[in-house]
Amino acid sequence: MPALLMMLGGMFVFFKSSKYRKAFLKSLLFVLPGVLLTVLFVIYPVVNTFWLSLNSWNGLGGAPVTWVGLENYIKTLTSDKFWNSMLNAFFFMVGGFVILMPLAFGMALLVTSKIRGTKFFKASYLMPVMLGTTAVGLMWSFMLNANFGVFAQFLEFIGKQEWIINWLGTPTVNIWCIVLVNEWMYAGYNMLIFAAGIVAIPDEVHDAALLDGCMGLKKIIYITVPLCKNMFMVYSVLCITGCLKAFDLVWAMTGGGSMDSSATPAVLLYTQGFKFKLMGRSGAISMILLILGLVLSILLNNVIFKQEDM
Repeated sequence: MPALLMMLGGMFVFFKSSKYRKAFLKSLLFVLPGVLLTVLFVIYPVVNTFWLSLNSWNGLGGAPVTWVGLENYIKTLTSDKFWNSMLNAFFFMVGGFVILMPLAFGMALLVTSKIRGTKFFKASYLMPVMLGTTAVGLMWSFMLNANFGVFAQFLEFIGKQEWIINWLGTPTVNIWCIVLVNEWMYAGYNMLIFAAGIVAIPDEVHDAALLDGCMGLKKIIYITVPLCKNMFMVYSVLCITGCLKAFDLVWAMTGGGSMDSSATPAVLLYTQGFKFKLMGRSGAISMILLILGLVLSILLNNVIFKQEDM
């Protein structure tokens, strides 16, 4: 109670003084553009999407908007297609943490080392990102083609024709092909995250480790990895949110087929809204993904990567 009275008293003095009031208004003018942009492009779309998820609408301007309540959420959460898309998103997460994270970290160790040729490695690792997602998806779609693709031609050359299958048309196989292409494409981008953490480690730490005889793999495990904890946290949040909204590479390679077997939640969101004209169902999927992404990010920050008390 005394603290509350002191706070109220401080606010009264603050707004009573013309000097502080003018400073507050000036500061508010600087903050206001950012606040308006946030409200216009973040808060308003989220609120509008939530309202849309509670209605039935086919997306046409003059079409009626019918209130259905939680019906869109119930139909979404009881749909086999939705849970299959969530399983595909989970496959993306498995690939992101089991394949992409150690790969990107190893590449970061390589480009930050003192060996010769690191400039060549940096350029070659970042090349897939610069190609563009659609270009990468189309390129790998041709390479994985069972009729004339390079992998099919190679297997035929070595006499293993029985190994040739329709990789992008076979359920489960197609999503894992996309996952592996995704890791190939974004390894260089995520390498930059870990490289930033590695170069930020003071030289004194490396010198002390050298004096203590901590070198090689021991140095990576006991020094580099713990001091890059924040980089792993950043990567984890980006990985989870990126896997939940994976769309462009999937759409370029398979379009979510065959029979939605490779569809991710973002692809399902798009097809429900713009193919089947179920805008309310699409809005419900959007809100579910938003809530799930926020919950997983909070869990990562406050549970797995909880900061130690100083």
